[in-house]
Amino acid sequence: MDKLRRVVGEELSGLHLRLLLARLVLALLPIHVGSRLRVYILRLAGFQIGTGCVIWGTPIITGNGDLYRRLTIGKGCWINIGCFFDLGAPITIGNQIAIGHQVMFLTTSHDVGPHTQRAAATHTSAITIGDGAWIGARCTILPGVTIGAGAIVAAGAVVNRDVPPDTLVAGIPARATKTFS
Repeated sequence: MDKLRRVVGEELSGLHLRLLLARLVLALLPIHVGSRLRVYILRLAGFQIGTGCVIWGTPIITGNGDLYRRLTIGKGCWINIGCFFDLGAPITIGNQIAIGHQVMFLTTSHDVGPHTQRAAATHTSAITIGDGAWIGARCTILPGVTIGAGAIVAAGAVVNRDVPPDTLVAGIPARATKTFS
């Protein structure tokens, strides 16, 4: 019986009833309709989202425990369709951030194990996006990354290290290609 209880607990640990209810309500909206209503409903579910934000399409949000405290979105942000937020650790998005289509914010990864199983134990690390940054479509932001204020991440980039403020990064892995004054 203890084993069954443990297995059921593990299987249901990612079930968040408030988030599930919010997703059910928001599923009724077409992608480009109700962007401010999405924000309002996600706030009601418990997420910290600043004023003046719009969310086009309902993002995919995953994580265990109290994930509602792990996502903070500042004022005046624009989040496009198909974004994915892995809330194994906190994700902090500053003010006036533009996030393109299908951006993935991944706070969870694996340690490298022996050759018999390379994806070993998981670890988490927070992601921070500075004010005024622009994250292009289909970027992947990996655990522990800080993107500086006013930075631009070009579409399709994989960001595996910090991005300085006012810097354009592009590529896989993302590298600095331009700085702004």
